[in-house]
Amino acid sequence: MKDGVNGVALAVFIFFFLAVTVLGFLAARWRRAADPLHLDEWGLGGRNFGTWVTWFLLGGDLYTAYTFVAVPAAIYGAGAAGFFAVPYTIITFPLVFLFLPRLWSVSHKHGYVTSSDFVRGRFGSKSLSVAVAITGIIATMPYIALQLVGIQAVLDVMGVGGSDSTNWFVKDLPLLIAFGVLAAYTYSSGLRAPALIAFVKDALIYIVIAVAIIYIPYKLGGFDDIFSKAGAAYAVKNPATGAPRGSLVTGPQAQWAYATLAMGSAMALFLYPHSVTAVLSSRSRDTIRRNMTILPLYSLMLGLLALLGFMALAAGVGGGIKGYNAQLAIPQLFENMFPSWFAGVAFAAIGIGALVPAAIMSIAAANLFTRNIYKDLIKPDATPAQETAVSKIVSLVVKVGALVFVLTMDKTVAINFQLLGGIWILQTLPAIVGGLFTRWFHRWALLAGWAAGMGYGTWKAYQQSSPTQSHFGGSSDMIPWIGEKGYIGLTAFVLNIGIAVVLTLALRALKAPAGVDETVLADYTTDSDPTPPGPVDPSPGTTPGLPEPAGA
Repeated sequence: MKDGVNGVALAVFIFFFLAVTVLGFLAARWRRAADPLHLDEWGLGGRNFGTWVTWFLLGGDLYTAYTFVAVPAAIYGAGAAGFFAVPYTIITFPLVFLFLPRLWSVSHKHGYVTSSDFVRGRFGSKSLSVAVAITGIIATMPYIALQLVGIQAVLDVMGVGGSDSTNWFVKDLPLLIAFGVLAAYTYSSGLRAPALIAFVKDALIYIVIAVAIIYIPYKLGGFDDIFSKAGAAYAVKNPATGAPRGSLVTGPQAQWAYATLAMGSAMALFLYPHSVTAVLSSRSRDTIRRNMTILPLYSLMLGLLALLGFMALAAGVGGGIKGYNAQLAIPQLFENMFPSWFAGVAFAAIGIGALVPAAIMSIAAANLFTRNIYKDLIKPDATPAQETAVSKIVSLVVKVGALVFVLTMDKTVAINFQLLGGIWILQTLPAIVGGLFTRWFHRWALLAGWAAGMGYGTWKAYQQSSPTQSHFGGSSDMIPWIGEKGYIGLTAFVLNIGIAVVLTLALRALKAPAGVDETVLADYTTDSDPTPPGPVDPSPGTTPGLPEPAGA
């Protein structure tokens, strides 16, 4: 790290930060809502985003500061295993192409704002709906924290915030300012703010990656030298464990862990509340379909971005520094390799890449609390204006929780806690995705399966240790009866679905109450109409289905 503050990079960073801050507040005037106090308007942008706005919003939502910082950092620290993020983003789009249009249609028809709204309507179970909502909220918290870690990594590399001996308030003041600005424009403009800022964020990221993948290898002597130096760095053994640092190619003993992590992550990605929020903000089924075909362009970018981990090793970033924080590797690479002005552009891309998803995630978590805890359990007669007011406040609380996580926890654990969130959110798949295709599962069986998957996944994750953590040090463990190490979330999901199937058979045999399904078959294929749905439950004209409608 260079001594002192990089003034030029900081000036460029501040310029872009101020620009997106202005955009964030102006977004309240963009496509101004007739009634801004509807949760549909604040929390879903009026459900009227077209193909390009949705593409940028989903891109800003899914490809985050986690992408820019943690994925290359994982490759920098452990080698090829960090590439799991590339195949999982390739696998996920064919999977979600099958069910997201159905979720959009039924949500549009009934005015559902969250996936938990759908679960309650489909299975007639507030308990199951609340379980899905709580899972979404707690899984989102570490994800937001990871975005703030990205901002903090950039600030640290630029020399902003003081040294380790500086008063904690002075040291963290820049992060607190960024957090305050994020909270302010999200509170004011809702989902329109990150949707508008996403245009700037994605443009910067594409520019930085295009330059980095050409300029940095040129400076380092080409890819042949990069891979040679990275391979030599991975071959160095850890004195504490006696094992090599990593490898350029995933070894046979790690292939099950790699494949199951990629598959489990692909299954979980669009179950996250922020992904669902971005999908439900679009105006039609066709918008969703088109986006599932063009979003893989981001996966190409992700593959190039991941190579930066090898480049950081080849450039000697962090070399000789004991306990070096891998989260700083890519920002430090940019500062070492780029002219100061372009390093500022790269830092801005990371910083804005954190602001956009953090805003969407906090909105999505707030919508879950408002619709499925506050409205369903505390104040069933809440008006749309009251829902919006509560959601705005909760979005602030969620951000504060993420900020506390960042300021009090070791930064190197951020990615592992985010992976723990992936274990949790995967356990909602039977209720959400299963419910979109069949009413066969019994609501009580789904709840029991969810509880078993959550309990098993959390227990096994707690048992994992690493050189820096006694617990929650990883997301892989031995798969029962197979004898290979695999992703805990996928094992927990298999347990979850197994229990749901067995208990459904038993509860059906006992003729236990199945709950009332308020949806009908046609709801899952309906497209947009001239009258947008309100944020309330189905209108009086809606005909409820039978508890087990055929083919739904």
